[in-house]
Amino acid sequence: MIRRLCVIGVGLIGGSLALALRRAGYCGQIVGAGRHAETLERARDLGVIDGYDLDFAQAVGGADMVVLAVPMRAMATVLASIHDHLAPETILTDVGSAKGAVIEAAGAVFGDLPSAFVPGHPVAGTENSGVEAAFPELFQGRRVILTPTPASSPVAIAAVRKMWMAAGATVEEMDAVSHDRILAATSHLPHVVAFALVHALSQMEAESEVLRYAAGGFRDFTRIASSDPVMWRDICLTNAPAILDALDQFQAGLDELIQAISAGDGARIETMFREAKHTRDAFRY
Repeated sequence: MIRRLCVIGVGLIGGSLALALRRAGYCGQIVGAGRHAETLERARDLGVIDGYDLDFAQAVGGADMVVLAVPMRAMATVLASIHDHLAPETILTDVGSAKGAVIEAAGAVFGDLPSAFVPGHPVAGTENSGVEAAFPELFQGRRVILTPTPASSPVAIAAVRKMWMAAGATVEEMDAVSHDRILAATSHLPHVVAFALVHALSQMEAESEVLRYAAGGFRDFTRIASSDPVMWRDICLTNAPAILDALDQFQAGLDELIQAISAGDGARIETMFREAKHTRDAFRY
C-alpha cells in the first residue's frame, strides 16, 4: 500500500488515479497539490483527495509516492520546487506523454537522476479534462508504459508498477526513445490530425453550414479535438522530432492518395482503403 500519496495536478489523469487507488484501498491518505485553490477544493469536495496544499514543497512532505500530473512544459518548474523536499525514500513518477522531455527536465533539476525516479505514461484518457471528468475506471484494462532510467532502482520500479496495477492497468516497460517514437505515431499524430481537420473546417466561409451536415463519421473522428489544447500544445513542443517524423509519413500517404484521386486510379484507391481496413480490423487493444 501507499501510506501517503501526493498528486501534483489533480485533473482527469491525476484525479482518476486517486479515485482508482482509493477504491482499491491502496492508499492511506491522498494529498493534492496545484496552483488553483478552487480546483483543489472541488477535488476535495468530490472525494478525490483528502486535503491539499498550494505549496508543492509542503505537499510532498511525508509522501512515500509523488505523482506529477501536470502539463509537459510545467514539469521542470514543479521538479525544481520539490527536489530539495523529497525524502530519499520517496518514489517520484509522472504521467507525461513525452518521456524524453521529462527525463531531460529531471536531469536538469537533479543533476544525477534519483534512484527513486521512475517515469511513466498511462495510455488512457478522454477528450474531457479537469477533476470533474475524473473517474476510477479510466485505467481499467489500459496500458501504462514505464520508461525507467538506468538509475531507477528495482524497488522503485516495482512500487510504481504495483500502483498502476492496483488502479487496474496493464504495465509494460520500454526505453524512452522507443516510447516517444511509438506514441508519436499512435497517439500524438491522431490528435494533431483531428485538431488540424477541425481547424481547417472552422476556416471555411460556410463553416456553420458544413458542420450542420456533419454526421457520425465526423463526430467519431474528431472527438479527440475536444481535448485540452494546452496539454496537446505542450506534447507537440516536447516531442516535436518524433511527431514531425510521424507527420512526414502521414503526409507521404496523403500525397499518394491525392495522386490516385487526381489520376482517377480507382484500383490504387481501393487497394489503399483495403489495406487500411485490414489493419484496422485486426487491431485489438
